[in-house]
Amino acid sequence: MKISLVTDSTADIPEELCLQHGIAVVPAILNLGGKSYEDGKGISREEFYQRLPKLSEPSTTSAPSVGSFHECYQRLLIAGASHILSIHPPDRLSGIFNAARLAAEQFGQRVCVLDSGQLSLGLGFQVLAAAEAIGRGVTLEELLGLVESVKGRVRVVALLDTLEYLRRSGRVSWAKAMVGELFNIRPMIELRFGIIERMAQVRTRSQGILRLTEALNSWGPLERLAILHTNAESAARQLLADLKPKLPIPPMVVNVTTVIGTHTGPNGLGVAAVPIS
Repeated sequence: MKISLVTDSTADIPEELCLQHGIAVVPAILNLGGKSYEDGKGISREEFYQRLPKLSEPSTTSAPSVGSFHECYQRLLIAGASHILSIHPPDRLSGIFNAARLAAEQFGQRVCVLDSGQLSLGLGFQVLAAAEAIGRGVTLEELLGLVESVKGRVRVVALLDTLEYLRRSGRVSWAKAMVGELFNIRPMIELRFGIIERMAQVRTRSQGILRLTEALNSWGPLERLAILHTNAESAARQLLADLKPKLPIPPMVVNVTTVIGTHTGPNGLGVAAVPIS
């Protein structure tokens, strides 16, 4: 049995790891300044975050087409895959899952589409765990159980510099209701099982970083860790240096993809982690 893996660009998996594990990535779409870009092509993450606060019209995002997923699945099956596991962001936050599901219907039980309940490395860690398990020769049933285990444990927390971009997204009802209340206050949010929850609100960045560290330490020993940022690499690397984590897998520092950053804004800082239990 040959199982192939598919995800999308919101997983934030570094390209070298996708190549190493043979993970197929379908890019989401960034709409910016009257142009549409496949995520990761045509504009760098650094350039995007520099331009974002100055845009006269807000950037928007779109899911890949059903045809893009169909083409990807067909290519992998022709290449010899007996089954495909396709893992994507939550249905309630993105149209990506639905596009993948509709494409998968044309291939019957050979393509299984999973809702990760997560974004960025919260999704990416599920994909990477699946890739490593496939390398060990697990069955499809065992693979599905492993991904479900990681999904149940993974945590993603972020400190945003402003609520404005989340409010614009229209995906979070409490963000729309609180925009006046949170003037000059930095929100701290957590994404779990497809729901963006408000964890705290702080007045200074240093207070927010302290809360991030406290949250991370409360999760106990970790299997995996990524420090996430939206064009705030120096702060991200300082946070990692302060944490000094001891992990079986080296931690990552990731500048979050533009398709997510559109809805969070620049200068954000966060963590994605998989506690051992």
